[in-house]
Formats: sequence, structure tokens, C-alpha cells
Amino acid sequence: MGKTSDLTAVQKTIIDTLHKEGKTQKVIAKEAGCSQSSVSKHINRQAKGRKKCRRKKCTSSRDNRTLQRIVTTNPFTNVGEIHKEWTAAGVSASRTTTRRLMKDMGFRCRIPCVKPLLNMKQHKKRLAWAKDKKDWTDAEWSKVMFSDESKFCISFGNQGPRVWRKSGEAQNPRCMRSSVKFPPSVMVWGAMSSAGVGPLCFLRSRVNAAVYQEVLEHFMLPAADQLYGDADFTFQQDLAPAHSAKTTSTWFKDHGIPVLDWPANSPDLNPIENLWGIVKRRMQYARPNNAEELKTTIRATWALITPEQCHRLIESMPRRITAVIEAKGAPTKY
Repeated sequence: MGKTSDLTAVQKTIIDTLHKEGKTQKVIAKEAGCSQSSVSKHINRQAKGRKKCRRKKCTSSRDNRTLQRIVTTNPFTNVGEIHKEWTAAGVSASRTTTRRLMKDMGFRCRIPCVKPLLNMKQHKKRLAWAKDKKDWTDAEWSKVMFSDESKFCISFGNQGPRVWRKSGEAQNPRCMRSSVKFPPSVMVWGAMSSAGVGPLCFLRSRVNAAVYQEVLEHFMLPAADQLYGDADFTFQQDLAPAHSAKTTSTWFKDHGIPVLDWPANSPDLNPIENLWGIVKRRMQYARPNNAEELKTTIRATWALITPEQCHRLIESMPRRITAVIEAKGAPTKY
């Protein structure tokens, strides 16, 4: 006897007809010339669309609204504390039910985003900068060498408490946390353009103007030769004290290198920030035992960055600028 998938159209018609007449599956199988299990599977398949009986819900709409208010008010609270507060309000439900209802409401447990707090003056400067650069083409942005420092921690697993939030709430201020300082780490300076990345510099001490100019001399200039050759380029840097020092400005003038004007506290506008993120995600399962092993891992991961990745990030500049204009100078998701 054949399988359910082997039933002919005639056999299926016979099974449906006899089933409607109230015949037993044994009789139907004999009449249709197939196995009883095939009859059973075919009947069950036909009945899949029927309404299923469900257990009565143990919570009311009012209880669910109370739960949503608790999660929204305290998004950094874990499930156990949320369940405890909810049941204290007179609701009888298990911890599993609490978690399931939170998921049904759209809440997911995520690592909170971190972004700088900007005042209105900084908002206005970012907006003015974005409007000034909104007509720049990809060709113009490809002539900019972006640079930045980033801290790499030996332990990547300790990312702090998680937050309950819904889709689209990643940038909501109540769902964000401040960054934690001083973990075991190394500070790295790097540069990129649409042609690729330059050599990394591991900073051993606090960066003042003199140290930064050494970095420019021994790492930025070789990066420029590697990425641009004899072509002209514009250098980008943030407004850190060492970067905006008078002696640093003099250094750029003496070397004939134009510097791109840049708004304060704007990591969302710098594509190299995304590049640091790519490197750190690739390193999230690495377990270096000391600073030297960490440096080796960073160098190896940085070397895997392709020019295509850099080019795509540079191409995102018009979208970043549009996002800042639409946000009226406020920080964006980039």
C-alpha cells in the first residue's frame, strides 16, 4: 500500500466521501485500497484549518497593560524582578507566562546602545555642518581620509546589563546606558579611505599634542602614501584636545595637508566607527590572555578588512548627512 503522498485523486475523493458519511477509517482504507495510516494522515491534513481549542488565558487585558507599563518604566530590570513586581500587583501568573507575554508584546532582551549626550548648541552645529556637506558627491568623500582612536578590551564578553525594548527603540534614551571605563584594554589609532585601511598605531601613553604629531608623522603619512599615492586628499579627525591644539594645526600647515572641519561629538558621522565595530564583532570569540596577544589579534583582524568594505562605508556618507538633517542635528543610528 502506498504512502499518503502516493494517493491518487480518485482515492482521495473516495476517502473524503466516505469520511463525510461517517465510515470508520478501517472501512475507508479497504474501499480506497490504501493503508489505514494513509487515510488518517489525509483526514488530519484536511482538518488542519479547523479552529483549535485553546486553554483559557490566565491574565486579563488589564493585567497585560500593567505588565507593559512595568517593562516600559523599568526596561533594565530582569525577568525575575519584573515577574515579582507584576505578581505583587495581584496577578497570578508564572515566570514563563511573564516572559512569553513580554515577547508577545514585542519586547526583546538586547544589549543597550551607547551614544553621546549633545546640547542644543552642538545640535545646531551638526545640522549646519550637514547642510553644508549635503551636496558632496561620492568622489569628493573618497578623497577624505577618516581617522579615529578606539579602545579594545581583553574581555569582550562583559557587556553590562541588557535592556527590554521593542523593535525600533534602540536609540530611545530610556533604553540606553552610559559606557563603562577602565577595563583591561589597549588604545589603537587607525585610518581608512575608500581605497582601504592604513597601518595601526598602538598608543602606549596618554595622547597629547606631541604624541599625536608623532602618530601623524610615522603612521598617517605612510597611510596617505599607501592609500592615495601622489594624489591630493583631505584629513579627517575629531575635536580631541590633542587634535585641535595649535601646534597640531601648525603641523598640518607645514605639511600642506588640509583638514576637514568636523562637528564635536559626532561618531555617527565617521565611517571608521563602523569599521571598528566590524573588527570588534569578528573578535568577540577571541580570548587573548594579555595585551600583546590582544594586539596580535587586532592586527590580524584589521588586515582582513577589504577595500570593498571601506568603499561601501564611504558611500554611506550622503545617507548619514541626510539622517542628521532629518534629525535636526540629533545623534543618529549610524
